[in-house]
Amino acid sequence: MALDQTTVVDAIGVDNATGEVVLTITDHLEWTGRDSEHLLLLKEKLNAYLSFVEIGEMLETYPDAKGRAVLIDVVCKFPPDEQAQGFYNQLSQVVESAGIKLQQRLFSACSLSAMN
Repeated sequence: MALDQTTVVDAIGVDNATGEVVLTITDHLEWTGRDSEHLLLLKEKLNAYLSFVEIGEMLETYPDAKGRAVLIDVVCKFPPDEQAQGFYNQLSQVVESAGIKLQQRLFSACSLSAMN
């Protein structure tokens, strides 16, 4: 899945260490400095994830999520620029006001090799 598929949940699972349900957004797009479309896609994708949780679709799709805290994990291929980081800071306040945690991080090939 990808960021430009705004109505699709890219990945869902439970973090065994924390017990949280983790909804992953994969952001493969580069930050160019003129990122209005990139930011719009990210906003649309996040709105779809929030709706997925709030209307109960997450529990229908993934019953193991019942009673668990929710984390939206945005995994980026490219580091966010200053504008994007400001956007993430604003979004985290909105998302957390809905009782959902938001984190943004860079994809690391090292994490994949550790799984093998």
